[in-house]
Amino acid sequence: MEVLLIDKQKGIYLTKRSIEPCKDQWHLPGGTVYFGEQIQDAVKRVAQKELGIEVTSSHFVGYIEYPSHYENGLDSPVSLAFEVDGHKGIPKPVAEASKGEWFKSIPPKMHADQDEFLVNSGYLAKP
Repeated sequence: MEVLLIDKQKGIYLTKRSIEPCKDQWHLPGGTVYFGEQIQDAVKRVAQKELGIEVTSSHFVGYIEYPSHYENGLDSPVSLAFEVDGHKGIPKPVAEASKGEWFKSIPPKMHADQDEFLVNSGYLAKP
């Protein structure tokens, strides 16, 4: 599950992974939905863990497939993407990320597959 934190002036907030897989790539903060966990509770938990913010409102915006993982001998995940409509706090990378920044276009070293989703969904421009 991925969390899209958007600011109309600043763009979308991405974090740079500090662990494998995909170390040193910009990506959407995300995490696993636990067995029996309500999806909106997972969005709140992951946003708190990954960004240090409290989500007050969010909505589903699509899914992301990851063929690059499969092609590189990893796994073959599919992720649900949720846009945060409202939150409390200032985002900062908290877990598994070395830094976070706002972007209006795809940055260099962006996670493969997420870049396509962000461009095709109109969230970010091509570089």
